[in-house]
Amino acid sequence: MTNQYQNYAMDVQRTLGTLPWTAIEEMVERLHHARLTGKQVFIFGNGGSAATATHFACDLGKNTVVPQLPRMRVQSLTDNMAFFSASANDYGYESVFAEQLANLLQRGDIVIAISASGNSPNILRAIEYAQAQAAFTIGWSGYKGGKLATLAELPIVVVNDCIEQVEDIHMILAHMVTVAVRQAAATALLSLPAYSYN
Repeated sequence: MTNQYQNYAMDVQRTLGTLPWTAIEEMVERLHHARLTGKQVFIFGNGGSAATATHFACDLGKNTVVPQLPRMRVQSLTDNMAFFSASANDYGYESVFAEQLANLLQRGDIVIAISASGNSPNILRAIEYAQAQAAFTIGWSGYKGGKLATLAELPIVVVNDCIEQVEDIHMILAHMVTVAVRQAAATALLSLPAYSYN
């Protein structure tokens, strides 16, 4: 029985080694630039990915705060259940994220979609809407990437066929990116001119 747990951990470790590091670095750079330019960041997903979206938005909003720099303007679209359920009831579940973006999204904002399968219709519709509004789209998926990997401008695929492991690594990725964004902010702070007391 012990081997079952060890194999799970080894599979996670193996998958971590195959992550697309260049794409992850580009994501961090874009999020850092969004902070400095006042752009908004929207994150969403279904099920376990909804939980990751909420957690990631919280971490980016709170754990990247650096004095003297703007804060991240970030929110999860999975958290307003009144709006979410009203949209599902009136327009269909495939519209629950796109309808929220229609109220909030501005040109140059960043949209992060999380979907283990990469094929959820409401995820894909929101990405299409975001691109039509000239937002920048990032897609996190698993397995072979699904349609999200071909639709999003910056796809990050966790190549693994176990949904639990994909979700594990998406959460690790959220923490990894949060730490990197905070470090980018701290580095930027060092380049600011020193305050003069004269």
